[in-house]
Amino acid sequence: MDWSAWLTLIGGAGVTVSLSLAAILLSLPLGLLFGVFRWQKIAVLNGLLAVYVTLIRSTPFVTLALFVFFGLPEIGIDMNPIPAAILVLTLNLTAFSSEIWRAALDNFSSEQLEAAEAYGMSRIKTFWLIIFPQLWRANLGPLTSEITILIKGTPAVAVIGVVEITRAASRIGAQTYDPLPPFLMAMILYTLFVVIIVKSQRLLEKKMTKKYKGGK
Repeated sequence: MDWSAWLTLIGGAGVTVSLSLAAILLSLPLGLLFGVFRWQKIAVLNGLLAVYVTLIRSTPFVTLALFVFFGLPEIGIDMNPIPAAILVLTLNLTAFSSEIWRAALDNFSSEQLEAAEAYGMSRIKTFWLIIFPQLWRANLGPLTSEITILIKGTPAVAVIGVVEITRAASRIGAQTYDPLPPFLMAMILYTLFVVIIVKSQRLLEKKMTKKYKGGK
């Protein structure tokens, strides 16, 4: 590959990282919020969120991307490819992460909640001081898995014109008539991103183990 091909691939990698980071930063707090709403079983809201989660979890990335980019303009919601891609990835990760948060909340120790209530702690204080510190540590592994799936799903947004790693590699292969090098590099880049995320997860787990078990 020549220098222009490398620049195309690096640009695609930058788009992939940017889209993934934006979706992660938006999805994790939204997923937590939705998970809490479902945990509290607020009647109408719980039903609407259940429909949203089921629908999004059942819809492939590509179908969702096409719906957002080509379907929503029919009702007056028109977006450029990058915002549409961020919305698609955010909708997907929010749905999956909300179920992770909700399941963890459903299985949270009722004895701790009863003790906090007996101590006179408010619900908000109980959540932030007792529930959440344990919740995010327990969910770190499952959330990391969903994040890696999100990154591997970013090629789906190429159908709406976003040039991420896979689309960039495809363009290079079409121009050079030699698809092996660019797609090999694309595989290496995806692997690198996933390895960085998994290593970060393990590093956090080690630090948390030392902190909460009194290690040095």
